[in-house]
Amino acid sequence: PAPEKKRRRIEELLAEKMAVDGGCGDTGDWEGRWNHVKKFLERSGPFTHPDFEPSTESLQFLLDTCKVLVIGAGGLGCELLKNLVIHSYVKYLLIENFSAFLNDIDHLNLYHEPKDVGRPKAEVAAEFLNDRIPNCNVVPYPFDRKKLFKFLKLWIFLLRWINGMLISLLNYEDGVLDPSSIVPLIDGGTEGFKGNARVILPGMTACIECTLELYPPQVNFPMCTIASMPRLPEHCIEYVRMLQWPKEQPFGDGVLLDGDEPEHIQWIFQKSLERASQYNIRGVTYRLTQGVVKRIIPAVASTNAVIAGKEKKILPLSFFFVYIDIDTGSYTNENCPACSQLPQNIEFSPSAKLQEVLDYLTNSAALQMKSPAITATLEGKNRTLYLQSVTSIEERTRPNLSKTLKELGLVDGQELAVADVTTPQTVLFKLHFTS
Repeated sequence: PAPEKKRRRIEELLAEKMAVDGGCGDTGDWEGRWNHVKKFLERSGPFTHPDFEPSTESLQFLLDTCKVLVIGAGGLGCELLKNLVIHSYVKYLLIENFSAFLNDIDHLNLYHEPKDVGRPKAEVAAEFLNDRIPNCNVVPYPFDRKKLFKFLKLWIFLLRWINGMLISLLNYEDGVLDPSSIVPLIDGGTEGFKGNARVILPGMTACIECTLELYPPQVNFPMCTIASMPRLPEHCIEYVRMLQWPKEQPFGDGVLLDGDEPEHIQWIFQKSLERASQYNIRGVTYRLTQGVVKRIIPAVASTNAVIAGKEKKILPLSFFFVYIDIDTGSYTNENCPACSQLPQNIEFSPSAKLQEVLDYLTNSAALQMKSPAITATLEGKNRTLYLQSVTSIEERTRPNLSKTLKELGLVDGQELAVADVTTPQTVLFKLHFTS
């Protein structure tokens, strides 16, 4: 199997490296292990960053102090981990036990062995690296995926939450950003043969929210096609997932479809085969069924390798740069609701209803909120205009949705504080009335 060949090749490379550099001592390091790193840390060169200052202390800081958190140990995460511990100098790694829609290893994963099926990805990756890389300390950091998924249903919302958390850690003194409070975020992603990588310095460069409207919408099939005119195997699978599952409740009332539960996927697969045979559609497989249910995008190992390599050495950018086939582009948003220090301006008529404001917050491509809670300070008191997440408060504030902004007591220049599950911090908006 490919994973076994890959494991043996890594062991061979490590053996060769240790033999060339003089073997491994009691500390786990070997003589000359960091010589290649010293060459670019202790001297300048024609390709170094203009702000780079050579130093003999840099290596010791990286070895003894610097810690890196890698979120996700999937295809891209595994390639990045390999680069960090074999080709680089990072000795202390935390792996967040969370990967887009895939927390545990299943038989479709290309980067793991059959014996690891069912185990957490981060745990397996940490075990592999610690066993094979001398003097390496990789710690799997557990995360309750199901608890998180109650609030964050998509991978992009996790990125937004992390982005907001790093921004909330920033310290400003008299309006001046304290550089020591900056925690850099290196963001990368792949989709087939496409990929992107960028460095985000919170408070200094464009963040996730700045480029939110550039993320492509999720592909969905029209309901009329799924129900009446299926043409593709994916149409049959979506029909069973969206219509037959909630109707038949095959595993009991209220049991939600779990893409990581083999029995659930098997039921969807069998029902999809039956529907496909009715319309003479071929191509329904267990693998495709799981991919459609879990919204899995096929991974290309070479793309993961390229993007992971870029993540390890990419320079910070003041804008977003992406390469897709032969197209390139850049984008920056100075009015970002997350990293801007000023309230965002929104315009509505005094006769507009609060429901219209709510629709704007959820439908705007630049905001894409899920369940915004809106509050305002009226007559010196903080008042909740609408809150969806708490049933009792939602029932009490629901009548406000049909009221106009003027009826609610809002005035021109009013500040609205909006909280949402997509960000850990409150977003401020300044309301401007239009004539």
